[in-house]
Amino acid sequence: MPIILTQYEFPEEQVRQIREIAPDYELKSVPIKEVTPEQIREADILVGWNRKMEQAALESDNLKWVQAWSAGVDYFPMDRFAEKNVQLTNAGGVHAIPISEHIFAVLLAMSRNLHGNIRSQARGKWEKSGSYGEISGLTMVIVGTGHIGRATARLAKAFGMRTVGVRHSGRPEEHIDEMYTTDGIREAFAQGDVIVNILPLTDETRHFFDRESFGYMKKGARFVNVGRGQSVDTEALIEALETGILSGAALDVFEQEPLPEDHPLWTREDVVITPHVAGNTDHYDARAADIFLDNLRAFVQGETLPRNLVDYSKKY
Repeated sequence: MPIILTQYEFPEEQVRQIREIAPDYELKSVPIKEVTPEQIREADILVGWNRKMEQAALESDNLKWVQAWSAGVDYFPMDRFAEKNVQLTNAGGVHAIPISEHIFAVLLAMSRNLHGNIRSQARGKWEKSGSYGEISGLTMVIVGTGHIGRATARLAKAFGMRTVGVRHSGRPEEHIDEMYTTDGIREAFAQGDVIVNILPLTDETRHFFDRESFGYMKKGARFVNVGRGQSVDTEALIEALETGILSGAALDVFEQEPLPEDHPLWTREDVVITPHVAGNTDHYDARAADIFLDNLRAFVQGETLPRNLVDYSKKY
């Protein structure tokens, strides 16, 4: 009997749905700390992933599909999966609501000087210094216009912002007023009062935001990074803040995590730091499970997986 091995403990109703969709499969739920290499090698489908699973998974002659419980897949052995004809799907779309809301939480905090007020509160000081602006009428440049980028653009329009998108294909998107390919970042960035990075990590996006990229930006722009830490050259970012190219930055991801305690970003008054939590939400598991169930229906019928099938040639 083929096996579905999951790190995630599905609730009773979803267990019922899995057994109804795939009655010929055995469902095994084993916490990652307890899973053995033998169990991994026996599995036909893996739900969830941990780097400790990699060797056993690549040794397996049974494995056909891995459903990641994350949207980012840059840490998977995609080249080896391609060689072994193992399909990989991710949890893309799960983060659209929490991350787009996080983007506006930090953007409004910077615009209305809430981060400055909170620091004053911690010192017990009644201080009204700082700048108090508005985001209505500003131009937001969204770099990476997938699920999260689309949700972010929709919110931006609700706040009365103009939206500019950057994507590899340059294909138009709803709620994006003007779209550019990645070759057009000079023109796109020059328009941005706010630049939002939502890029996945690939060979092409590593240090996408470097000294040259920041140099294209409008003086005084704000930068929000909820994509991947390695897509930003940290030294170039700090230089852009120090020279006034950027008036502020909100950073949820970093090249090195956790961010070292002595890192200069911690003490900058023009930076808002969150510890890689933009995608956290109480609804995460339920949404990821819906993606798995939809894919499972197709898998048992021998059909193409309909949701979030990773293209190994693109690495996302």
